[in-house]
Amino acid sequence: MNTQEIVSSIALTKLNGLSLLNARTLLDSLGSASEVFAHRKDIVGVIPDASKRLVAAFDHTDEALRQAEEEMKFVEQKRLRVLTLNDEDYPQRLRECEDAPLVLYCCGNANLNGRRIVSIVGTRKCSEYGREVCNNFIADLKRYYPDTLIVSGLAYGIDVCAHRAALDNGMSTVGVLAHGLDTIYPSMHRQVAADMVHQQGGLLTEYPLHTQIEKGNFVRRNRIVAGLCDACIVVESSERGGSLITAELAMEYNRDVFAFPGRVYDEYSRGCNHLIRRQQATLLTCAADLLDAMGWDNPLKKDSKRKVVQQELFPDLTDEERVLVNTLKDVDDKHINQIAIDANIPYSRASMILFDLEMKGVVKALGGARYRLMHK
Repeated sequence: MNTQEIVSSIALTKLNGLSLLNARTLLDSLGSASEVFAHRKDIVGVIPDASKRLVAAFDHTDEALRQAEEEMKFVEQKRLRVLTLNDEDYPQRLRECEDAPLVLYCCGNANLNGRRIVSIVGTRKCSEYGREVCNNFIADLKRYYPDTLIVSGLAYGIDVCAHRAALDNGMSTVGVLAHGLDTIYPSMHRQVAADMVHQQGGLLTEYPLHTQIEKGNFVRRNRIVAGLCDACIVVESSERGGSLITAELAMEYNRDVFAFPGRVYDEYSRGCNHLIRRQQATLLTCAADLLDAMGWDNPLKKDSKRKVVQQELFPDLTDEERVLVNTLKDVDDKHINQIAIDANIPYSRASMILFDLEMKGVVKALGGARYRLMHK
């Protein structure tokens, strides 16, 4: 991704009056942020029904670009990464969400498009039970899939417990922040944050430098925690906990939601029990439960060895179906976005073909818009 495109993308986020929806529409229409600025004098030509507010947003592009260039200096000085929507390293799972950020600032080398990503959220006032559940679950998950990326929000309680448990088990973990990368909140988690960066994980935020720490930012960042993952797990939560907002967002994004049950009289188990009672979350007791629900193979079972699928097993496939099957032959599973890219087929067409293959019993749909071959 060239520097000018990154600067232009950052500048879009700094235009007052430009909503995320309108920004996405402009990007989809013109193909890049640089092209959006090239057409800044003719927004109506791109969006015929553009509001006066939208057109007016491009009256002050020079200041937005100046601020973006200042931001870029900090990024380069600190050797950070900036991912734009058109960047191939931008999280594919998040990109499919309508309200995905235009820009993500990253510290660290975490693979945000890893094969398995799990978000773990919960109360900031976790109990000893909550800490034990979190620690045991992540240690258990490592036995099956040590390359799973653990995502949370670096907050007090369950969030930091999840990050620490991942670090203790040698797993990568990412913290999604509600402020810029020029600070860490809470400050007592600075060492944890540093350890996350050094252990192939890192920090992620949509917020630029000097962002004030405000309550609304924490709620808004929850959509990133939810959108990044295949599965969202709630460990402990009150009836109105912020983690329930993340769970609701995960459901809206068609992610699988899980919750650990707790004692019926415990305040910070009520949220989890509520999700389970209303069948909004699957009850979880261990990592094996997650594997079963997500359709992930248990690599510890002797019979889990995979057989290579031969095309002759599927004699009735169309040419397009065979192309998609071939993209799945040598992998455990793959995200639909990557399938479409590998097959060189538009996303909408790939979705239809995968549905037909699912009806034929050739592929199986897993959580988080991932697919695998049935006979592997």
